Amino acid sequence: MRDTRESRLLLVLLIAIAFALITVDIRGGEESPVDGARHAAATVFGPVENGMAAAVNPVGNAIGAVRDSGERHDRIAALERENTELKTRLGSDDRNASKIRQLDSMLKKSGAGQYGIKAAEVIAIGSAQGFSWTVTIDAGSNDGLKRDMTVLNGDGLVGRVTTVGPRTATVLLANDPDFTVGTRMEKTDELGFATGQGDRPLAVQLLNGKAKVKKGDRLVTFGSSRDKPFVPGVPVGEVVRVDPSGGDLTRTVYVRPYVGFTKLDIVGIVVEAPRKDPRDTVLPDRSAKPKPTPTVTVTVTPSANGRPPGADTDTGTTGNTGTGNTGTGTTGTDNTGSDTGDNAADEQE
Repeated sequence: MRDTRESRLLLVLLIAIAFALITVDIRGGEESPVDGARHAAATVFGPVENGMAAAVNPVGNAIGAVRDSGERHDRIAALERENTELKTRLGSDDRNASKIRQLDSMLKKSGAGQYGIKAAEVIAIGSAQGFSWTVTIDAGSNDGLKRDMTVLNGDGLVGRVTTVGPRTATVLLANDPDFTVGTRMEKTDELGFATGQGDRPLAVQLLNGKAKVKKGDRLVTFGSSRDKPFVPGVPVGEVVRVDPSGGDLTRTVYVRPYVGFTKLDIVGIVVEAPRKDPRDTVLPDRSAKPKPTPTVTVTVTPSANGRPPGADTDTGTTGNTGTGNTGTGTTGTDNTGSDTGDNAADEQE
């Protein structure tokens, strides 16, 4: 529309009409004459307004989400970091507790055998030397380690040191096929040589083909000249199978090692041998196992008249027999027997 005199007059007229309608609507209150027109307009234009709002609101929400996404992302990242830290802390607590238990058990073993040890941790499996059953530990020549030192843990014999670096060393495990150690049988002192067989029991060849061996017998290391590579008295394992001797000069038995070679963690390297052979003293004490609670059995013998003993006149003796004194071996049992015999003798007379 061009800006002409007529258009300006029309604009002034529309403004005047609008002010007039506003004035009438305000003065009329709830009974305003334009209220019907307002309702009619709401009916017509309401759906249009709702459609426009539905189209515009997602855009507004998206804009708000984009505006708040940075803050939310930072908050989520912070929560994830806290969660990771908590999991790490819990895991490290369990790990530390396990290490403490292993170290405590190993110290008890070394104390029983009077071994001077250097503690170390297994940090790798296998080595460049090509041994099939080896581990690498985080101690070396800087810690006083040398080749051919005995390695043990809280369960028993782990192996021997084969290669030493400044800060690490390689340990040949006792279950390696190239591993051999002299053994001594508990109590009988029968000597033999144990050889590793991987994940199978150790094969022990006893020097005495007629040696009496049974399942459950235990073996320890016999020891080497000048205590290298093996110190004496380290627990090796228990016999699980015995081959018939068949008249041979030697006899083979199979021994389950005490050490779990697939779950090694904390180990001790014997840097100082014991002054005296500990022999069987490092083996666990079997008498320390809990004994089953004995079952107390009470046997009642009927008298000649068919009634229980003590059912005649001596009721006091019956009370002693049925309750406390029978279990403790006091006068209750003796009195019951004598009373029963007296009663039977009286009736026979």
